[in-house]
Amino acid sequence: MIQREDLPDSQLINADLAPTPVAARTWTLWNIASLWVGMSVCIPTYMLAASMIGSGMNWWQSLAAIFLGNAVVLVPLMISGHAGTKYGIPFPAFVRSSFGIRGAHIPSIMRALIACGWFGIQTWIGGLAIHEIISALWPGWSLLGHGASFMGYSLPHFLGFFIFWLMNMYFVWAGTESIKWMETVAAPFLIVMGIVLLIWAARKVGGLGVILNRSDELIQNQTALSGGQFFLKLFIPWLTAMVGFWATLSMNIPDFTRFARSQRDQMLGQGIGLLTTMPLFAFIGVAVTSATLILYGEAIWNPVTLLAKLTSENDSPLLGILVMLVLLIATLSTNIAANVVSPANSFSNLAPKKITFRMGGLIAGIIGILIFPWKLLEMYQAWLITYSGLLGAAIGIIMCDYVVIRKRNLNLPDLYSESGEYAFSRGFNPKAMIAIFAGIFAALIGKVVPALVFLFNGAWFSAAIVAFGVYLVLMKPARLAADGPGNQV
Repeated sequence: MIQREDLPDSQLINADLAPTPVAARTWTLWNIASLWVGMSVCIPTYMLAASMIGSGMNWWQSLAAIFLGNAVVLVPLMISGHAGTKYGIPFPAFVRSSFGIRGAHIPSIMRALIACGWFGIQTWIGGLAIHEIISALWPGWSLLGHGASFMGYSLPHFLGFFIFWLMNMYFVWAGTESIKWMETVAAPFLIVMGIVLLIWAARKVGGLGVILNRSDELIQNQTALSGGQFFLKLFIPWLTAMVGFWATLSMNIPDFTRFARSQRDQMLGQGIGLLTTMPLFAFIGVAVTSATLILYGEAIWNPVTLLAKLTSENDSPLLGILVMLVLLIATLSTNIAANVVSPANSFSNLAPKKITFRMGGLIAGIIGILIFPWKLLEMYQAWLITYSGLLGAAIGIIMCDYVVIRKRNLNLPDLYSESGEYAFSRGFNPKAMIAIFAGIFAALIGKVVPALVFLFNGAWFSAAIVAFGVYLVLMKPARLAADGPGNQV
């Protein structure tokens, strides 16, 4: 068994990128499941079905797309997670085996920048919740800045954004164990409060059956599509967007499973946490929004807007403030785990001897501000589909390399060596470069060639399949003998 001191002292390693020793792998099945509960219970999940229903799907079709998308993305999640648990390595180190010690920067930074976009979106949403909470407790808050605005938002909105940004940065500075603690504590609390909100909605309107009977009124685009048209023009694009929702984590999940006690813990924990929580919270979003249609005569999809309305009502201000606080915790737990850990490690991988995890997390936080997340929210589905194609190509290569080419066996010391097996050609694996560009091209060509639009609508699938196939063909003639047990720490 490889020890930490047996690894080369190169420019490719620091304390944050080094393999996690066995003694530090303390995350149980419950910790992994809690991680997914904390990430899944968030405002974008609550609003996800809203976008689907608005485009013409009914509530059960939306939930089917969400569940199926999660089931699809669970496959690469478990494969990448296997490497993290077996070798104790983070994503930037793992991806060196397929892309090379320097080529690894391409998928790593690609994933990091997308995470920065999500970090900005989640931080903006959390900031809006803070704005509403303070407004309910202190009416003078909304008057700060005397009505001046920037890009349609006032000073209190941006102050709430900055306050929530600082809360995120605290956990980045406190490190991975603080994230584990936060996710474990928050998970049951978030589930209970989601169910409480659902019960409130059902009692207000006379039962869950009443809510579901009125749910079809939420559909904004009533254009009828035949079975084949519905599948190709509506269901597949949304299924792709749903896969894209967690395509980011399917790449960098080793950043977390490196701390898992066993493969059973990481696999069952991911399956239980993801396949149950995400559809449940999306269903709560649909049901509560249907209730708002009955109660207020309009569908209020944004939970922050709904809870602001509740805090202004005489009969339920405490419920509004309490659930708003829950949404803050939910958004914080999602943001830290899903959108900060990965870019922090990826930026650290650019210069391991100079950039620590903390500094990498701070860089991600700054980019999250500069990306103008309130504008990114306006391109929700198009953004999800487009970047799912980019990540799908990388995921196809990673899965092919780890499962088919190397049979789940890696040369651990050489992942940190500048002259080892994964140095390839000046640190780049040219075959991976060809494969990733082939996958991206296959996904994006459908955007410019109408006859091939199905490739763009299913961007993650088309990119992953093409990249997987091209990489397999290119690597197989020169594949390495990887029949041994591999090196573990």
